[in-house]
Amino acid sequence: MTTALRFLRDWLMILACVAPGATQADPNSHRRAAERLLQIAEMQQRVDKNVDTVLSYQLSQNPQLRGHEKALRAFLQRHIGWNSLRKDIVDLYVKEFTEAELDQMNAFYTTPTGQKVIRRTPQLILERNRLAVERLQEHIGELQGQLIPRTRPPPRRAPR
Repeated sequence: MTTALRFLRDWLMILACVAPGATQADPNSHRRAAERLLQIAEMQQRVDKNVDTVLSYQLSQNPQLRGHEKALRAFLQRHIGWNSLRKDIVDLYVKEFTEAELDQMNAFYTTPTGQKVIRRTPQLILERNRLAVERLQEHIGELQGQLIPRTRPPPRRAPR
């Protein structure tokens, strides 16, 4: 090994020992990558829309609550709104995906195809759920036949 290569090797080893933080990932940049993905995916709007959906459902199921809509909305925003869930959602993505994976997703979701996936996925999920409900309704008789006891008792066996 030449003197220059030994010198370079020695310096690299010293740097690795003296500055271990230089080779570790920056946790702040990892969080920023997760936050960027959530921004690209319009997660705040989706969470806020979810609050509206829950509120509408509750009011339709409990019309007596209509006079308390403002209080209900404030309660839902406080507990399941974006400001309440943001940090926890970021934590989920940081835990589940590496920074490199988040960067790759960010690159994809900023493309026209990625934006289409973001826009179409909620509707596709609704359609998938609709199909599942239809299938279950079509075949509910099969389940009922297995669960509901027969009206006639089973034939008795003759004693031996």
